[in-house]
Amino acid sequence: MNRPMIAVAGLTKTYQKKTPKEGNNFWSKLLPAGQKVEEQIAVDHISFTIKQGEIFGLLGPNGAGKTTTIKMLCTLLEPTSGTATVGGYNVVRQASLVRQHLGAVLTGERSIYWKLTGRENLEYFAALYHIPSDVAKTRITELLERLDLSKRGDELVERYSSGMKQRIAIAKALLARPPVILLDEPTIGLDPQSARNLRELILEFKHEGHTLLLTTHYMEEADLLCDRIGIVDQGKIIALETPALLKKSINQLDVMQLEVENYDPGLTDTLHMLPTVENIATRYLGTESAWSVALHTTDSRGILPNLINMIGAKSGRIRHMKVAEPTLEDVFIALTGKQLRE
Repeated sequence: MNRPMIAVAGLTKTYQKKTPKEGNNFWSKLLPAGQKVEEQIAVDHISFTIKQGEIFGLLGPNGAGKTTTIKMLCTLLEPTSGTATVGGYNVVRQASLVRQHLGAVLTGERSIYWKLTGRENLEYFAALYHIPSDVAKTRITELLERLDLSKRGDELVERYSSGMKQRIAIAKALLARPPVILLDEPTIGLDPQSARNLRELILEFKHEGHTLLLTTHYMEEADLLCDRIGIVDQGKIIALETPALLKKSINQLDVMQLEVENYDPGLTDTLHMLPTVENIATRYLGTESAWSVALHTTDSRGILPNLINMIGAKSGRIRHMKVAEPTLEDVFIALTGKQLRE
């Protein structure tokens, strides 16, 4: 029951990046002789296994290597080194068998045809999957009903909302009833209600025995859905555990969350030097000169007077403050010194 459905060992992906050897003029960019090749590491020797029926999450900021990892697992990219198997099949040597055992929905990929109806899209892909027409008809009707698209199934996809397009893409991935489902940032760009509905659907897939790998940079989503989480930064998995144990790892710290008006970023290093401060990360909120300041300390009560005075001395004003339970973003801050959404 708990055999690994996905096994990844030392998986690495590097790209060749050409840059000018010297100077930055027009000709140095055009001429091959004026270029040098550098390696850019997108995924850096990551390893993990996913059990049957488990939801495993890769949590990290944009550009951390999450999408590249999914693309290697669904055979769209060939690894530079390392190995990966899906359903026991090697993603390089047995790519066609891997594709038969998984369904994938990739962020930013236009994998459905907007000039076809939702139903026509599913009929087209069912034919590509060699699903018998009578079986396909039944499955398509069931999927449209389940994904709340039956009333709109005969409308052109170009008229669908973002959430509906995402649901049709998921229906396409489920047509062949694959044991493994890969979801890359499944709720990005969706309105809150659509995102909630999709998360409920993901949990239903788990209860039906599917194995799911999803990537996200939403900490609340990872906390809600995932049995285990690999935190990814700069192509590496820097922590891997259940959400509860990840948060427990920094439970001895007070987590202070502040919203500060007119915050001076130059103050960050000074605050970090206070005796009880372990970590501090800031993020500009983009409105009314407001900043988010997340601060980990062993003594929130003792540090508060100094904190108010130091921010006030730089013309800043604390608009909101709370001491909260640790979140997965706090784990990320403790590991990297920066906020997850930077």
